[in-house]
Amino acid sequence: MTVPATFSVALSNETATAHLMADLALLIGPGDVITLSGDLGAGKTAAARAMIRYLAGDDTLEVPSPTFTLAQTYDLPPFPLVHADLYRVNDPVELEEIGLSPLPEGTVALIEWPERAAAALPADRIDIALNHRPALGSTARAAEITGYGKAAAQVARFKALRQFLTDAGYADAKRQRMAGDASTRSYARLIRDDGGVILMNSPRRPDGHAVYDGKSYSAAVHLAEDVKPFVAIAGALRERGFSAPSIHYADLDAGFLITEDFGSASFIEGDPPRPIAERYQAAADMLAALHRQALPEILPLAPQITFALPIFDTEALLVEVCLMLEWYLPDRGSEPTNNMRAEFVMMWRDLLSKPAAAARTSDKTWVLRDFHSPNLIWLGERSDIARVGIIDFQDAVLGPAAYDLVSLLQDARIDIPESLELALLTRYIKARRASDDRFDPAGFAELYAIMSAQRNTRLLGTFARLNRRDGKPQYLRHQPRIWTYLSRSLAHPVLARAREWYSANVPPPVP
Repeated sequence: MTVPATFSVALSNETATAHLMADLALLIGPGDVITLSGDLGAGKTAAARAMIRYLAGDDTLEVPSPTFTLAQTYDLPPFPLVHADLYRVNDPVELEEIGLSPLPEGTVALIEWPERAAAALPADRIDIALNHRPALGSTARAAEITGYGKAAAQVARFKALRQFLTDAGYADAKRQRMAGDASTRSYARLIRDDGGVILMNSPRRPDGHAVYDGKSYSAAVHLAEDVKPFVAIAGALRERGFSAPSIHYADLDAGFLITEDFGSASFIEGDPPRPIAERYQAAADMLAALHRQALPEILPLAPQITFALPIFDTEALLVEVCLMLEWYLPDRGSEPTNNMRAEFVMMWRDLLSKPAAAARTSDKTWVLRDFHSPNLIWLGERSDIARVGIIDFQDAVLGPAAYDLVSLLQDARIDIPESLELALLTRYIKARRASDDRFDPAGFAELYAIMSAQRNTRLLGTFARLNRRDGKPQYLRHQPRIWTYLSRSLAHPVLARAREWYSANVPPPVP
């Protein structure tokens, strides 16, 4: 049986309560239950309101007490949330009538007066008990936070996060929610009078069960499972003149970072969003500048600690493309046969021998992995390639230079016109040829097509998995775009066999 985890916090006013609830919001997700207990006027509704407004990104959002409605649902950007008040509940059976028994799936529940239906509460939950502290002032409160069951680990991490912010001098900073990504990481902007920084919460966690020869998916394809690669690669990029965030404070073991804030100037504009050509040109130039360097495979991390970049080998690339078989095809109602699986793997193993051979020669470089618009910030006050701010690179590997160019020019989240893609591909090739007379444009174009097919095949499977496994259907809207990019790459002669296989066996995504 899991021992509950508990810690206490003194809250001098409602702002301190808002900070507490914002910090907790970084650590929770769909399915979590937070109960708010305490006497009348202890601040339960104020605490709930603070969390809802933080998650909504709106300090003025109307959040009424649900005393009379009993439950109020909010469709917030990261997940739906139900705010309930059980003060008028006399029997746990009544929870069924208001849709709280069972609790709705995929939703965070904030429940005031939980003691009114204690027998119906889940075993895994976080309780925040609020009490008046008149000796400290009329608005002062004390909060005792307890994690029960599986939530005990969350509360232990919550306590560690609060201590980290105190040690770094940001306990009193204003918190501002930032959009997350498809990973388990979460982010907040911390704002003081002297400016803003970014808080990264990156818990150590493998992605998936150990089903790939005894490895999780993240281990099999060399995704970062903790924050250490981010710190090592950020330092290595900055040392070479590239714009990666400075690390101000770090707890490498817990996975908390406070980093430089690059702002929010994007590489896209308009509605629907479209690429800003000048900024994409700078990004292509930045990749060419990176790829022309001789880059080390082992990077310094901390005194007497190093980080070795993993190799993006054939087995890792194969595991990625097989997400097509595992997730995309079943999601489209097509269960692959054993013969289909064997043909697919044999075909891709043959195709991937080309980037594997190239990686043993001069083409091997740092592959930043997700080099596309959501992870690029425009730093207009800087010059040349330093104008390209890079914020996501913890999954970097050693592999073919073409991969990151595909990530940029076939952006999964926005439409890149084929004319712009070809113009920037030509620009990159010219830059590489100007600095290396051994650079082979035709060979690079072939690798570009193979890496495009590999990446877009993987993305179709990844987004189907995010939908079916993780309850994130919003990623499905990108699949038609990915299909368009995949179709472009399959037109290359080197992919003729793959083009036939996909045509025979892979249905297009639903528009």
